[in-house]
Amino acid sequence: MSIGFISCGNDNGGNKNPVRKPDFYLGEILNKPNFNSDNAYAYIEKQISFGPRNPNSEGHKKALDFLASELRKFNDNVELQNFAYPGYNETLSLTNLIARFNPDSPNRIFICAHWDTRPRAEHDEDESKRNLPILGANDGGSGTGMVLELARILKENPVDYGIDLILFDGEDYGHESDLANYALGAKYFAATKQNYNPKFGILLDLVGDKEAVFPKEGYSVLYGREIVETIWGIAQNLNATTFSHFESHPIYDDHVPLNQAGIKTINIVDIDLIGADSFNKRRNYWHTHNDNMENISKETLRQVGEVLLNLIYSLRFEQPNT
Repeated sequence: MSIGFISCGNDNGGNKNPVRKPDFYLGEILNKPNFNSDNAYAYIEKQISFGPRNPNSEGHKKALDFLASELRKFNDNVELQNFAYPGYNETLSLTNLIARFNPDSPNRIFICAHWDTRPRAEHDEDESKRNLPILGANDGGSGTGMVLELARILKENPVDYGIDLILFDGEDYGHESDLANYALGAKYFAATKQNYNPKFGILLDLVGDKEAVFPKEGYSVLYGREIVETIWGIAQNLNATTFSHFESHPIYDDHVPLNQAGIKTINIVDIDLIGADSFNKRRNYWHTHNDNMENISKETLRQVGEVLLNLIYSLRFEQPNT
């Protein structure tokens, strides 16, 4: 997760989505697979093995090769969206990865995360390490690990509509409060995919912590309350206790530029991790070098994964006869 505190609270996101009746519903779940949290956890470990994955680093290059190779194991329609970006005294080489399942289906949703990690650790207790890139087990690694496991599941258990799995680059590049240099991959995607019209999207960020709590994030409620209520309703039915019905303040994340472009997207994010003033010292690792595997919980990954699979395998796009 990139942007800390609620600096985004001063940016209403430019809501361009008209209010309309949802054009989907949940039907009977048939042959739903289980989410393998061991696999998701292993995918996070694999990313960590490359070291920090900040843009232009060796770890970034190795991770890109791995992610592209892994997605292509499960999908023949994988696009690498390469682009350059003028960063702070450097030109960044960035890549979004897009895997399309049932690419010709007009009914589509997408699930996304960011795969890059932060190039600095502003909140680390050791001042000498604050300009060094972080490992990002939770911040970047967890969402990406879940997307890879979803790719495997969708390959083995196809659905009859379209799902796009997207990994955005350059989400966590900017200095704190410099919104112009955050969410670079999502901004590029939104600017170049003008004809992309999914029903909705789900962003996964900071989804692996041992004590994770996922409230209804403010911009998600603003742009896609019906999606939020559907997902959190599934979580309640599954007794997925990491999901909270509390509505939180908004945060600036990849979903904001997507929504600004008219691509309805909600965010599942552990908001309480964001900021350096957490009362829980174990969880006070955001934007530090302590964002490592010690914080990752297979149970948290399982809960989020099961909620997503219950949504995916019950989702219908034609209203039933009344």
